[in-house]
Amino acid sequence: MARPDEAGRTRAREALEELCRTYWYPLYAFVRGRGHSPVDAQDLTQAFFAHIIETQGLASADRERGRFRSYLLGAMKHFLANEWHRAKAQKRGGQVQFIEWDALDPEARYAGAARQSSNPEHLFDREWALEMIAGALQTLRDEMGGAGKSDQFDALKGCLTGQDEPSREQIAAQLGMSEGAVKVAVHRLRQRFRKLLRAAIAETVTNEADLDDELRYLIAVLRRT
Repeated sequence: MARPDEAGRTRAREALEELCRTYWYPLYAFVRGRGHSPVDAQDLTQAFFAHIIETQGLASADRERGRFRSYLLGAMKHFLANEWHRAKAQKRGGQVQFIEWDALDPEARYAGAARQSSNPEHLFDREWALEMIAGALQTLRDEMGGAGKSDQFDALKGCLTGQDEPSREQIAAQLGMSEGAVKVAVHRLRQRFRKLLRAAIAETVTNEADLDDELRYLIAVLRRT
């Protein structure tokens, strides 16, 4: 059985891994937008997550929580102002590498993001919004796949994002459904997607008012891009 301190370290590492999955790219885009080179941006983003764990920053974030998006962006600004030279002197994130950069190719993604805005905070917000949507979509994809409806999800996902959205007639022919049945399926899928997105954002705020504000802010960010 793990000792309490070992269990705490395990939970901290799991929390860090979850942070990396959701926030590594929005923070990387922010650092790049501040004028740092790709290599320095990787070093700094890696070191930032290490710093959060070393200083138990996640514990304070959990107590204050509020809007976790704002907390992390503020923490990164503070880190860049106070830790830049120390972080640059270390190998990415100290002695432990949390992010496998070579497998992510962040610069290819950043090239497209940078065309949307030259404002680092806007870049962060945009990529945060896209990450939240991508996470909800992946959860929905997994749910549909588990129910044996992967083909239906693939055919209908454009109705959720508005990208490459086929006509109801095309979807009906593809899935062998009536157009009325497709309309009902789209409605249900949209309802579930909104619930999943709301649940994901609810994990980063403390109350319903903040949740509604963050949802409105996410929509505003996407409309701005």
